[in-house]
Amino acid sequence: MSHIVYSKTYTTPRRPFEKERLDNELKLIGEFGLRNKREVWRVKYTLAKIRKAARELLTLDDKDPRRLFEGNAILRRLVRIGVLDENRMKLDYVLGLKTEDFLERRLQTQVFKLGLAKSIHHARVLIRQKHIRVRKQVVNIPSYLVCRLLLEKKNRQIRTT
Repeated sequence: MSHIVYSKTYTTPRRPFEKERLDNELKLIGEFGLRNKREVWRVKYTLAKIRKAARELLTLDDKDPRRLFEGNAILRRLVRIGVLDENRMKLDYVLGLKTEDFLERRLQTQVFKLGLAKSIHHARVLIRQKHIRVRKQVVNIPSYLVCRLLLEKKNRQIRTT
């Protein structure tokens, strides 16, 4: 029997009862209709890994091939997701990203913003009950990150089934 090794998806906060952080997390949960704190921590962990990679690359020389290659890969991925604008494609701007930028790209948030649901909570229910398609694929995961290209006005790719 081989054991499956899963990678970490979130980290718990170092200080469990810090009032400012608790209030901030509760505000995010309410604003984006999240199920629990773990969803906030997961996004924060993802952002922390991206920022750590950017910080490490910024210490290298400007002409370093690793910085050019990996830096462009990070920037392209963030622009494709839609958390970074095309006119801000520099590693310095990656360090300025916030948790809200990623939560804004979730399918749940986009369904609500497009007016397909009456509330952010209704959007989550619609997604879980398989009423939402992205392109031709039914998606029932509220945390699915929607690419920027799918939301342009002329050919919006998110529909109800």
